[in-house]
Amino acid sequence: MADPGEKIGGGQSVKRCCKFHWRGKISIIIPIITLPIWLYALKVENRAWLCMYLVVNMALFWVTEAIPLYLTSLLPVVFFPLFGILPSDKVCSYYFSDTVVMFLGGLLIALAIEYSNLHQRIALTAILLVGCSPRRLHFGLVMVTCFISLWISNSATTAMMCPIVKAILNEMETEKIFAIYKTQEEEPVEEGDPPHPSTISMAFYFGIAYASSIGGCGTLIGTGTNLTFKGLYDTRFPNSVEKVDFPVFMAYAAPFVVFVLIFLIFFSLQITHMGLFRPNSKVGQEVKKGGEGKEVVKGVIRQRLNDLGPMSCHEIQVGLVFFLMVFLLLTRKPGFCPGWANFLNAAAIGSAPPVFFCVILLFALPTQYAFFKFCCGKAPFPGQTLDACLSWLYCHKYTPFGLCFLLGGGFALAEGSRVSGMAKMLGESLSFAAKMPSALVISMCILISLFCTAFASNVAICNILIPIFSEMAIAIKVHPLKLTFPSALACSLAFHLPVSTPPNAIISGFTGLKTKYMAAAGILPTFWAFLCLLFTGTVWTKVIYPGTSKFPKWAE
Repeated sequence: MADPGEKIGGGQSVKRCCKFHWRGKISIIIPIITLPIWLYALKVENRAWLCMYLVVNMALFWVTEAIPLYLTSLLPVVFFPLFGILPSDKVCSYYFSDTVVMFLGGLLIALAIEYSNLHQRIALTAILLVGCSPRRLHFGLVMVTCFISLWISNSATTAMMCPIVKAILNEMETEKIFAIYKTQEEEPVEEGDPPHPSTISMAFYFGIAYASSIGGCGTLIGTGTNLTFKGLYDTRFPNSVEKVDFPVFMAYAAPFVVFVLIFLIFFSLQITHMGLFRPNSKVGQEVKKGGEGKEVVKGVIRQRLNDLGPMSCHEIQVGLVFFLMVFLLLTRKPGFCPGWANFLNAAAIGSAPPVFFCVILLFALPTQYAFFKFCCGKAPFPGQTLDACLSWLYCHKYTPFGLCFLLGGGFALAEGSRVSGMAKMLGESLSFAAKMPSALVISMCILISLFCTAFASNVAICNILIPIFSEMAIAIKVHPLKLTFPSALACSLAFHLPVSTPPNAIISGFTGLKTKYMAAAGILPTFWAFLCLLFTGTVWTKVIYPGTSKFPKWAE
């Protein structure tokens, strides 16, 4: 903080004011710059342009983060009723829809896995099974991270795996197997700054970040973007014959966007960062030497696993409840046969009830059952209240409730765009794509999604792009799923910048990685992601959704 008695010039004063209060200024400047859209809307008396004014402002606020992302998501609550687009009760209902509740339940289940420490046991056991030479270790970490990220948030997965990777790499350096930091000559750093990770170390950290993002694409609860897409699609096309349910989503996304892509990215990092096919290179020789010290690493991992002790009753129960949740979601309405929801004489059952049923179980079940001895009159007698498998205080502290606002704001924005006619207006402006081949149109949508999500929140970008692509599909007479589904998955596959996804930001802050290295490392993974998404959008869509080969009547 500057000295109160210090005198500075006018230019320096303005510079400091802009540096430390730019968000306040931007939050006023943005609505003023976009004011012509609002004035034009009043002139033509068209609600579509009023909605456009709000959408443009929200998009700029989301990109600049002049005000918090979650607060920006609440703007429709204020302005849709004022603009005469949607009534308040209708707008607010989107902030706690079935999809939002399912997302919240998924977060709580993920917190239960962390609360019981089950995630670390799974990771360490799987790595021991795969092997501990540098290449096998890299493979194991990438695959384990990808699997865990299928079921809990990608940011939580990355945050969990970073300390495990660091412990392994530190042991490698202690045993002089390979260097985990660059020298001052290779990468100069200023005095007091931490050393920069070596090329091999970067391969491990990039691997877990990319695997977290890819794994999140595999299931409906893997990341907020997937549920955002489901909510937007169900809202815009409530009569759609082709549903986006848990088993169908997994069948669509997992084969190529997860399983094929994760192997391609693993081999990419092996080639670019670990000297695969270049045995005489410096990195290749270090990796070869590391293979000789695999027993050391194996000992470290086994020791960490032993420190966890035997599997507790708490972990067993959380694991069983987790599998119960997956079973209920998969069998609710499988699609190829009747599910349990079809046999219940009740109103339509969505995805939220089975998830929250499992959450309630976690709050009801105790972590251990020693109290049965007390019931029989035998010691030890309980002297305090027993803990449940999930603590509300823990949930309250670590649940990012703001993400529910982000999802709900996107759903409200999509409905407002539809009702006002804005999404239709934008979609029809892209009707020139009707003359283009279907594969080229899908490619264009995927590329737009990959590019935009590199610079802003993927959930925010999904909220903006999917309604536009939906109306574009109607304008050019293409099944909406062909354009929207691969584009929604593309919103989660940003590998270039720390701001692109939470996993990128976590490894950047954890290791001090420079942006230039991340931008370069993301080139090949982005190329593979584009190819997998294109194949999924053009070929695999017809396998999972045969009805997408022609434009459906319900879309009109």
